[in-house]
Amino acid sequence: MAGEIPDLHATVRTGTGKGAARQARRDGQVPGIVFGGDMEPLPINIPFNVLFKKLKEGRFKSTLFNMKVDGQEDVRVICRDVQRDVVKDLPTHVDFMRLRRTTKINLFIPVTFTGQEECKGIKRGGVLTVVRPEVELVGTAGDIPEELTVDLSALNIGDTGTISMLSLPEGTKPTIDRDFVIANIAAPKGLAGGDEEEETEETEAEA
Repeated sequence: MAGEIPDLHATVRTGTGKGAARQARRDGQVPGIVFGGDMEPLPINIPFNVLFKKLKEGRFKSTLFNMKVDGQEDVRVICRDVQRDVVKDLPTHVDFMRLRRTTKINLFIPVTFTGQEECKGIKRGGVLTVVRPEVELVGTAGDIPEELTVDLSALNIGDTGTISMLSLPEGTKPTIDRDFVIANIAAPKGLAGGDEEEETEETEAEA
């Protein structure tokens, strides 16, 4: 579901040093480490195919993950570094930091929309155009929401939904310091003229 923190599965890496890391790579794994949070560093392995896919999806280093390791409690982490092969540009090692509630971070938060059924603009044939499916926020890990919700019910054709319409937790703010557009209700082709005629007719009827 949109808005859920994605899981990232890993296994405990037995052994440390270059030898254990090389063996992990031969086994189709990418060695890594989880550090911070007043706990001992935990050496891990992540399947290469899983990590490579997530890296290709983009914004890997600004996404909050729920890390699941067998025998360990789930923990929220954020990537702090990905080392790559200098020739092939493939990941060879990855570092994750455990997050405490007071840790200040930047994260891209997914946007969801409600009120489509009540939205006057959509009822009149308008089309929801999403400008920003996610918004980058800065704040403490314990306060940043898992999703942002935009209520479309009051929007008409030509109206926009902006970041100022949302109530963000105290101490959390967008990284962009202006009132930017998240979505709008656009008129489909050929509807603009019809709207003007409809409004004219309504005005004449009222007169």
